[in-house]
Amino acid sequence: MKKLMRHREVSWQDPMVGAALALDMSGLDYLQAIADGRIAPPPIAVLLGMGVADVQPGRVTFSLEVGEHLYNPIGSVHGGIFCTLLDSAMGCAVHSTLGRGHAYTTLELKVNLVKALTVSTPSVVATGQVISTGRRVATASGQITGPDGTLYAHATTTCLVFEPRHDSGNGNGR
Repeated sequence: MKKLMRHREVSWQDPMVGAALALDMSGLDYLQAIADGRIAPPPIAVLLGMGVADVQPGRVTFSLEVGEHLYNPIGSVHGGIFCTLLDSAMGCAVHSTLGRGHAYTTLELKVNLVKALTVSTPSVVATGQVISTGRRVATASGQITGPDGTLYAHATTTCLVFEPRHDSGNGNGR
């Protein structure tokens, strides 16, 4: 049996350029600049076919083009893609509430996969929304839905918020 080979070529821009810009912008302004194409998307978004579809304070929606390149060995989109998409949407929802120079990282991620996803659904969206924010900890929830409203997964996250770094003038950062 002859194998039919498929190919995917991916090109991206230097991710550290956008990361440096994030330090001088509010989270909302930074994410809006990515959505508008003024800042290049991170390589993971390009690699997976994700894009920022909508940015509001405390709410961010990502789109995903479904393709076989995302498949696991049993013929459906790999669960890790669900996790990555939801982590991005929920984390960015948190980021959209942060002031200039603040950053965050995911501490905990809980994902429930409720329906298999295949190329029969050509695209989905993941929407993340903030549940609560504090000075050091923020929580958010998210869901992946198809064009007809079908729920494929839902999740929650806890994020650690970092204060802006202040240069003391001695070159040591904090």
